Amino acid sequence: MIYDIVIGLEVHAQLLTKSKMFCSCSTDYVNAPPNTHVCPVCLAMPGVLPAINKKAVEYTVMTALALNCTILEYTKFDRKSYFYPDLMKGYQISQYDAPIGKGGWLTIDSNGVEKKINITRVHLEEDVAKLWHRGNHSLIDVNRSGVPLMETVSEPEISSPEEARDYLIKLRNILRYLGVSTGNMEEGSFRCDANISIRPSGSKEFLPKVEVKNMNSLRGVYQAMAYESKRQREVLDEGGKLVQETRGWIAEEGITVSQRAKEYANDYRYFPEPDLPPLVLDRARIEEIRAKLPELPEARRERFMTQYSLPVYDGNILTNSKALADYFENCLKLMDRSKAKVLSNWMLGDFSRLLNATNTEVENAKISPEQLAEMLGLVDNNTISGPAAKEVLEEMFHSGKRASDIVVERKLSQISDATEIKEVVKQVIADNAKAVADYNKGKQQALTFLTGQVMKATRGRANTALVREILIQELGGK
Repeated sequence: MIYDIVIGLEVHAQLLTKSKMFCSCSTDYVNAPPNTHVCPVCLAMPGVLPAINKKAVEYTVMTALALNCTILEYTKFDRKSYFYPDLMKGYQISQYDAPIGKGGWLTIDSNGVEKKINITRVHLEEDVAKLWHRGNHSLIDVNRSGVPLMETVSEPEISSPEEARDYLIKLRNILRYLGVSTGNMEEGSFRCDANISIRPSGSKEFLPKVEVKNMNSLRGVYQAMAYESKRQREVLDEGGKLVQETRGWIAEEGITVSQRAKEYANDYRYFPEPDLPPLVLDRARIEEIRAKLPELPEARRERFMTQYSLPVYDGNILTNSKALADYFENCLKLMDRSKAKVLSNWMLGDFSRLLNATNTEVENAKISPEQLAEMLGLVDNNTISGPAAKEVLEEMFHSGKRASDIVVERKLSQISDATEIKEVVKQVIADNAKAVADYNKGKQQALTFLTGQVMKATRGRANTALVREILIQELGGK
């Protein structure tokens, strides 16, 4: 039987505030010794009272607006009761029936097909403590407990592991453009739980869903969704029955394992948080926040294509990362705008190759936008050739030196002297009789080969256009 996949994602993002959600403890806990960023509030001591973090509310409103949500003017916090050792109070302060944002959407482009995914809600809550498992016992670090955590819940409208991955990439990019979260899954600041079920193709009936946890990378989400949809199909095909449960993703084994029966909303016994007043969001303040929203990925892509005459592919890749888009525009400020496509080619080609090979983020690269613009200027004014520029770029990337200094050190200035080039051309022709014969038979690719040999002999320094011109002359002008 053919089955459709139904996926809904619950994404938790730690917000980039300086203090925790309901107390003044620092959120800069990553490299801090365990249990040093704590106070009576986040330790849940008797008699303490929480106070709402204003910046966390503002960041959540920003995100909800960017996701086309309706902002509720009256909202509140609730107690969500469940008993796990990482919850110091025995309950979590969250939001239930009156979240900050409701009814939004975002669009994804998956395999060239645009699809709208509706957003159920965007709400605010507090993070939990971190457990460290050591053999037969566990340790607890409360530093993370109380960090502002924003949850974005999608409608169950995602139809494949590919769409789930594309949704997460799009949402993460929006959060990074807004500057409200780092979006780093590996560090735990961007976490995803996925509700997945299957149903006979064309059916509208929902079968029991499974919540999958412990996915700490985009690749992990994709693999977990692929595995779980396959597992559920096999259960039904073998005559088994699916149950609603929570399963954990075991990345090392590539499987999900059952953890517990899935809770329902009434299991959490939600009720209004008695220690916090209702939160009333002034409409004028909401519109003020809306007016200050930065340019988001889709708008920036369209502007890149219009303003810089870039193709869709370049616009998509460059704006897929705020840091990469900023780098591109900072370079272009120092160049002729007509060279935008040339700059894009270098950034999406050799520069990206070096970044990927060394697992370096563009904002951490040793090459500054000013340095890259200078190097491309040397190519544009024929100081260095294209092949030499590749050598210069590699050295710049690893050493951080300026292009002009590398050109002098390595003697890479372009050779434009026709007499000097002609001597090399004659030697290449003498050493490559077969290529010469092929050229004389009309095989134009032989000319490309011979040009490459001249460039190799000159370490990429020869003027390529002049090399081709002299080669054609020496080969008889054909």
